[in-house]
Amino acid sequence: MSIHGKHEPEFVEVLAEFERNFAERSEVGASVTVTVDGRTVVDLWGGVADPATGAQWDEQTLVDVWSCTKGATALCAHILADHGDLDLTAPVARYWPEFARNGKEGVRVQHLLDHQAGLAGVRDRLPDGAFYDWELMTGTLAAAEPLWTPGTTHGYHGLTFGFLVGEVVRRVSGLPLADFFATEVAGPLGLDFWLSLPEGEEARVAPTIPPDMTEPGTPVPSLTMIAMSDPTSVPGLMVLNTGGYMLPGQFNSRTAHASTIGSVGALTNARGLAGMYRPLALGGTFGDVRLVSPNQVAAMGRVTSACSVDAAVLVPTRFASGFVKSVDNRHLPPNDQEGILLSEDAFGHSGMGGALGFADPRARVSFGYAMNRQGIGIGVNERGQSLVDAVYRALGYHRITEGGAWFG
Repeated sequence: MSIHGKHEPEFVEVLAEFERNFAERSEVGASVTVTVDGRTVVDLWGGVADPATGAQWDEQTLVDVWSCTKGATALCAHILADHGDLDLTAPVARYWPEFARNGKEGVRVQHLLDHQAGLAGVRDRLPDGAFYDWELMTGTLAAAEPLWTPGTTHGYHGLTFGFLVGEVVRRVSGLPLADFFATEVAGPLGLDFWLSLPEGEEARVAPTIPPDMTEPGTPVPSLTMIAMSDPTSVPGLMVLNTGGYMLPGQFNSRTAHASTIGSVGALTNARGLAGMYRPLALGGTFGDVRLVSPNQVAAMGRVTSACSVDAAVLVPTRFASGFVKSVDNRHLPPNDQEGILLSEDAFGHSGMGGALGFADPRARVSFGYAMNRQGIGIGVNERGQSLVDAVYRALGYHRITEGGAWFG
């Protein structure tokens, strides 16, 4: 397997692990990028973008990074908060009056960011193609009754987070979420990162290769098992009532790529992920682009909700106002062990199947990893974690416990 790109000598172990991903861990196509102090120290790519055509993964390949999209959506809300235009402690209804129905009158913007709003799914069946209709989805969520009392617990809003937070961004800024992100983030930073992909860029997309959950011996996560056995459960409503979006023929379609979903569906690569988090690793500013103030970066990295059993994904999760924090789930049964092992200073977001982007302000590091072949979970699997571990080792960091999270 031919690997392309560059790396600084002290980060040679990242290259070694990237090569091992292809040789030993069934990687198909992928890219990884790391910046330190704003300087790119790793920028690698390789493999096959589309096994059906044999197209190679090149420097310009884009891929759906799934829930890494939430990091981009959360950043948009934090930009508005930093500007003084959005109060995260205010009721959602201040900005979105129609939302104050069916027990949601007291739901705060912070509840949306922290997955506490009780809207991880909706009970009413969504029509085919619902996720491609922003007005339909935001209207449905505004009218919905929460699945639990908002603010009392959290449950990962895996596919509704973007419509909820994104609609607040739209109401406050006057711009659709994808336009706001392009204007305030991707454009100024020169990122190849799209929340709604123009048709002219479609040929660069590597299709997502979903895992085969039916293969004997596959450690199927509890989330999936409960969803399949009880479609009316919170996990079931989250992953099955999607208007067909979760079917392979849908999420890889041109229609999906052109739509703005805000929870999933962003098309980018490792450079895009690391580039988005680079200013956040440096106090909010990179070069002449200031995304947010240092105070807002501190708020973005502070844990605001943690739970030993997430109501939707059924494992421990920790959130920081829209971002995910390091969580060690290795004590759980093998089917639920995927977590995210970072330092406590880091914040970012993983994507279903293993993609990851994060900033570590103390280490002044940003990181991006994107791939087309998904693992079975929604956390970070061995492929991505091995790259993260190699970065922290190169920085002189140490494990808190053997095989666990990092400190330095």
